[in-house]
Amino acid sequence: MSGIFADSAVLRAVLERPDAAPEHVPLTAVEPDGPARGGIVVLHESREFTDALLDLMRLLAGEGWLTVAPHLFHRQPAHSVAEVFGDNLFADFDATFDWLVARGVYPDCVGVLGFDDAGTAALLVATNRPIGAAVSVSARGIVESLAPDAPALVDAAESLQAPWLGLYGDDDARTPPDQVERLRDAVARAPVATHVVSYRGLEHRADEPPTLPEDGDDADPAAQAIMDATRRIFDWFDSNLR
Repeated sequence: MSGIFADSAVLRAVLERPDAAPEHVPLTAVEPDGPARGGIVVLHESREFTDALLDLMRLLAGEGWLTVAPHLFHRQPAHSVAEVFGDNLFADFDATFDWLVARGVYPDCVGVLGFDDAGTAALLVATNRPIGAAVSVSARGIVESLAPDAPALVDAAESLQAPWLGLYGDDDARTPPDQVERLRDAVARAPVATHVVSYRGLEHRADEPPTLPEDGDDADPAAQAIMDATRRIFDWFDSNLR
């Protein structure tokens, strides 16, 4: 049955050690109407699921992808602002990956998508996990690491093991064009397909995926950039998750 629902995934450490205390990763998922053609793991940096994020997950499910977002902050107190990188990020991703595979998704048909700091996480996941494709929107930490356990993206780029698409807005002060250009050069040396696209006059919001204003004009350059970025996300997964 299609629709949005809550679930949880068991951490591999629990499965590997029967005496370990149960620990699960809470999940929010959206099923396609018919059989899933693959799965998309959506990483996000917010504790809340915004309407824009849920709408994007529904759109991905509408294209046939079983779309699932792990609640990355489940270990941390409500007031914590710490980012999730390193072992905890990979543990949560692995549990979500296993959850998808248990539902019939082939490992090479699993993709990962992240925005802002979670876009950084998506690239790092693609450096050492057996996934089919990755997309990062406005991924920060290009030349300086965001956290001790999150290498700078220019240093991690050559280790990419899955096709990676990076989308940036030139007006985003956190990802200046000169740094994006350095990242473009770095990912070009990776052994997989990569593509970096920059949009003039566009700054992605930090708290949710970019969306068109309700009264927006489709002819507006910013609106066109957002529509193009959305199309590229869908096309990247469509081309690489086969």
